[in-house]
Order: sequence, then C-alpha cells, then structure tokens
Amino acid sequence: QVQLVESGGGLVQTGGSLRLSCAASGGSRSLYHMGWFRQAPGKEREFVARISKASISIDYADSVKGRFTISRDNAKNTVYLLMNSLKPEDTAVYYCAADLRWTPDPDEYDYWGQGTQVTVSV
Repeated sequence: QVQLVESGGGLVQTGGSLRLSCAASGGSRSLYHMGWFRQAPGKEREFVARISKASISIDYADSVKGRFTISRDNAKNTVYLLMNSLKPEDTAVYYCAADLRWTPDPDEYDYWGQGTQVTVSV
C-alpha cells in the first residue's frame, strides 16, 4: 500500500511558476511509475505528466509540453512537477498517482494523493 501526499499548490498570476511535490510512503515505492493529473471544476480528470520508476521515460500532455517538468528523487521518495508560464486554464486540483503499469490513463492508477489546488489568476 502506497500513501501519497501532495503539496505546493497555491494562487499565482498568469505567467508565474509553482513547484508541486508528492511525497510517497509505504510499499515498494521505487517500483512504481508516477503520474500527475488534474481536474478542473465540471471537467474530467486529465493526464498531465508521467515518469517511469527509474526516470528513463517521461511523457507530457500536449497542453503542458514545454512549460511543465516532471522529475523524481527516489532517495527522497518524492516526485515533483515544476510548472512554468502558468495560464488560467491550468487552474485545477492537481493529483499525483502511482501504479506498476506505464499508462497515462487515470483509471489505471491504483494509488492517489488527496490533491492540491492550483489557481492561476488573470
């Protein structure tokens, strides 16, 4: 059983930056691929970025490519999402998730954090 706790959300102006963190505990954490997802009000949860267990493979949604960077530090059991050039449409609750499968489909992930709110003002 893996427990995930996100932090780092907040209110930022358009063009600003935030770094989200996801601390993992329990289970064999280094074996899991990690993903970031987001859900805006009235919308379905969507894929943002994912990173493989050894950071060899990384994948981004087209909407964030070139602006967001996912990374992980297995020694610290933490995954990060650095978000630059933020836009109002990035406003959402951001979740990290873990799974043994390499997939961008949120329905395939077994473990989820509680989420952290990111609000980008115009």
